[in-house]
Amino acid sequence: MLPPFIIEQIRRLEEEARRQREGDQPRLELPLDSGMPRPRREREEEKPERGVVILDIV
Repeated sequence: MLPPFIIEQIRRLEEEARRQREGDQPRLELPLDSGMPRPRREREEEKPERGVVILDIV
């Protein structure tokens, strides 16, 4: 078992690292308007292909 002061120091270091990771990543909040009408789909065959976009900003 580690002494309590070492456990506390490890916890502080981990929290500092977490804060730095979170601070380095910018966040963007999008306004979502639920009152906007959705475009109607006329036919099931005309569905566009869907995918995933991953942005890795370094």
